[in-house]
Amino acid sequence: MRTARKSGVEMPAFMRHLVKETEKRVSSFFKGGRGGTAEGEQPKEGEKEEMIPSPYLDRPVLDKLAEEGCARWGLTYALASMQGWRANMEDFHNCVPQLGGELADWNFFAVFDGHAGSTVAQFCSQHLLGQILATGGMGPEDDPEKVKAAIIEGFLQTDKHLHNVARREGWERGGTTVVAALISPYYIYFANCGDSRAMLCRSGQVCFSTEDHKPYSPLEKERIESAGGSVTIQRINGSLAVSRALGDFSYKGAENRTPSQQMVSPEPEVCVVERSPADEFLVLACDGVWDTISNEELCAFIHNRLQVCTDLRDVCSQVIDLCLYKGSLDNISIILLCFPGAPQLSAEALHQEAELEDLLEAKVAEIYEELCARGEEPDLLSVLTVLASDDIPGLPPGGGIQSKRNCIISAYYQQREAHKATLPNVSF
Repeated sequence: MRTARKSGVEMPAFMRHLVKETEKRVSSFFKGGRGGTAEGEQPKEGEKEEMIPSPYLDRPVLDKLAEEGCARWGLTYALASMQGWRANMEDFHNCVPQLGGELADWNFFAVFDGHAGSTVAQFCSQHLLGQILATGGMGPEDDPEKVKAAIIEGFLQTDKHLHNVARREGWERGGTTVVAALISPYYIYFANCGDSRAMLCRSGQVCFSTEDHKPYSPLEKERIESAGGSVTIQRINGSLAVSRALGDFSYKGAENRTPSQQMVSPEPEVCVVERSPADEFLVLACDGVWDTISNEELCAFIHNRLQVCTDLRDVCSQVIDLCLYKGSLDNISIILLCFPGAPQLSAEALHQEAELEDLLEAKVAEIYEELCARGEEPDLLSVLTVLASDDIPGLPPGGGIQSKRNCIISAYYQQREAHKATLPNVSF
């Protein structure tokens, strides 16, 4: 049985080599063609160059925070998070595998995705669960209606308390989305406020997922406009990309309207799913994951990875790498909860994985030799580009070629070192 422990997982050296080879292209994309002065371009005479801090870095921060643990009734979980291309890390999380007392068999997990700073996300991660418990609506009777009401009230009270602190401390801006799962012996309570998302996999298929709260959704847009706002370029007043969040008090000043009727509502959408022996795993993740992969793809990918990986932290790490390779520019955080019915290690799946990696290594060697024979420099990006155009059988479902880039990169550097060893020593 896993015991709770934390660790910092550092990205392998070959991943850093990949970043060095690609960062110039990405940096050029962010620095040029966005209304500012492009790289290498001088401002016109008489014009002042306006320096706007970029929300992105020239190279991503690849180090990961990882955590794992278990509950006494057989639930196991892991978390992984990474700053990525963002200038700051604004994600926080809660992993509480046992609430204690008469709720000893209850668990609470949540991801907080902050925006315009990390202060609000950090505050809410420290106070939300306490506010939910303080309502007194949760007990051994496990009444779904009472628990739903307790969750909603807990969110509203957290936002109210946050507002008082923000005025006292002078926090002018900032907010956070929240996606949470409260697991009782009989039910899973999903609470979503914003565009982070929860997904439940049952019998190998997506059984349930929360709905993102975006300003352009019809009901959300109606509330925003009724509160005096507008939706422009899919954002509230052309600025905020989510329609529900804790914080963001500059969007909550409409008179004679309740908190849930403001342009940005702090009220979560709470859904109840009865637990089943067929439940396999549950995912809570920020939009840095969901912007690059669908529910069905992630369900298939994790289902496959659980058959070849014994460490849930490694599975979470692979999801983060996959999202990064697919182009995620955001902070990336994921919590993976595995029920007793989750897929187990499979000898057949391990054999297929080994065969796939052997095939990839052989293809990398073949491409490397072909490029050398043509007199071309077989740089990593060239090898990746050629390999991506091949039809390769046996790739992880939902992950594709991007999910095996670590294997490909390792094989590339092995080829490069082997090729160097065959070159004659030239002395001058």
